[in-house]
Amino acid sequence: MTTTQEKKAQPALRRSGDWARRAPLLPALVFLIIVTQLPFVGTLVISFMNWNAYYPDERGFAGFDNFARVLTDVTTREAIVTTIVLTVSVVLISLLLGMLIALLLDRAFLGRGFVRTMMITPFLVVPVAAALVWKHALYNPEYGLFNGLLTGIFGAGAPQPDWVSTMPLTSVVAALVWQWTPFMMLIILAGLQSKPLDVIEAAQIDGCSPFQVFRHMTFPHLRQYLELGGLLGSIYIVQNFDAVFTITSGGLGTANLPYTIYQTFYNAQDYGRASAAGVVVVIGTILIATLALRTVSSLFREEGSR
Repeated sequence: MTTTQEKKAQPALRRSGDWARRAPLLPALVFLIIVTQLPFVGTLVISFMNWNAYYPDERGFAGFDNFARVLTDVTTREAIVTTIVLTVSVVLISLLLGMLIALLLDRAFLGRGFVRTMMITPFLVVPVAAALVWKHALYNPEYGLFNGLLTGIFGAGAPQPDWVSTMPLTSVVAALVWQWTPFMMLIILAGLQSKPLDVIEAAQIDGCSPFQVFRHMTFPHLRQYLELGGLLGSIYIVQNFDAVFTITSGGLGTANLPYTIYQTFYNAQDYGRASAAGVVVVIGTILIATLALRTVSSLFREEGSR
């Protein structure tokens, strides 16, 4: 009888033990829901409303009209295209430069730790501060570093272009590449540190050239790390607002979705359409994040199988 009662009591004790372990996490969970999910729910509700501060009497339920306006509006479609071009350009260039720098830093040389630390610093700079440095210290046509270098190389008659006006989207891309290349470098460098050295040494003994080792062994090993860096970078660059707002103020064809949402909300005072555009951005980000999580899971499974 006692044994039967003990068996019946075990599930209850197990459940109470589980609750005892999870209870300390409840305040953090409640805080996370309040800070992240409640604002999103509010945004989702507003996205189905016809709510413009300039026409307060016309406020009401709009259904999917805001989403239809977001997807059919010419300005929004151009912002979507700009967002895609900006994201793809920054991610691909950052991945390429990050891989080249990681390959260099994977070699042993004097001061490697110091060089690695210095290479990370652009990623640690506040985004607005980085954009201001590029706009004023580098791009400025009168006292910027780029035009100063042109004058120093070609003399007083050297061209003095206004970089932001002549190449607006390229100017934004360059500033973001400078900031995100260290992030890609860190991820790829972590992949290089986990490559199977014994297999590479065997290939070198068999007479494989460094290019053959990289093409057939190192690069396939880095594939998942490149995918992870690209996906994580895309999540953040899709939402980038600082560089566009600071360098070009969204002009000259550089307005991406976050900047367009800002204009719709603060200038047009159209809260419903701005919320609908925000929901579209969140859905796109969630899709990218899902792919990133799958890549991370596959990396963990691969590491665990070794």
